[in-house]
Amino acid sequence: MTIASMTGFARVSGATANFRWAWEVKSVNAKGLDLRLRLPSGFDAIEAEARASLGKKLTRGTCYATLSAQREAVTPEVYLNEGLLRRLAEAISHVGTNDTLRPASIDGLLGVRGVIEIRDAGDEESDLLAVQRAALEGLGETVTALAAMREQEGAALALILTQRLDRLTTLRQAAEDCPARKPEAVRAKLAESVALLAGQNKFDETRLYQEALLLAAKADVREELDRLETHIAAANELLQKGGPIGRRLDFLAQELGREANTLCAKSNDASLTAIGLELRVEIEQFREQVQNIE
Repeated sequence: MTIASMTGFARVSGATANFRWAWEVKSVNAKGLDLRLRLPSGFDAIEAEARASLGKKLTRGTCYATLSAQREAVTPEVYLNEGLLRRLAEAISHVGTNDTLRPASIDGLLGVRGVIEIRDAGDEESDLLAVQRAALEGLGETVTALAAMREQEGAALALILTQRLDRLTTLRQAAEDCPARKPEAVRAKLAESVALLAGQNKFDETRLYQEALLLAAKADVREELDRLETHIAAANELLQKGGPIGRRLDFLAQELGREANTLCAKSNDASLTAIGLELRVEIEQFREQVQNIE
């Protein structure tokens, strides 16, 4: 399965039954799936199907889908009621004429209401239904194009995230190999503390023992290093698997940050602390990128 970003844009237009229509669909980051449709007058009937079409392709993100539709200029159609015209002409032929009453002319007969009607073409309900159906098909094409763009951006993000995880692996290994974690370094630190306590006027062996235990426990970041390794491996596995993995990657990023913070808190050496701080920076950058993943 591929990895998709939550951001993208697509536009598809067409013409059907004296209408020109166009879909514009864009999506941005969100915690869940939020579909926001804007349809012109006369197209409310397709909203449910339009939402279903979007939901089949998208699982996360705020999606704005706007349909514009405009009737093209058409030549009016002229309807001549020939039957009525003939009946009028026949009726008038029986009427006599004189000096004040002239014979009926064709233009006079055409002016009678009902003889000629001028209608706008394309007003039939079937035309509107055809446009609605074409618009739904166009939405399917638009969502497919949007999904393709999101997948293309997702592939680029997956590469960036993999590089971040490789960097975290390197830093974790650097913490593993840090000289401050070596037994001799811990002993030297303890010896320094012992010398400091022994120089006091009142030497308390119990306190010395407690100080030694505290230093030893604080120097041990084995659990944090092990959990960092586990979380990095889990994140790499998700990237290989693909699909809608954004939420799970975000959870792992939080866990990675928690372990890095603990490592810094337990560190008793400047070099190990520096590695921990660099880990925190890389993890934060990793999490920022994860926010874009579906």
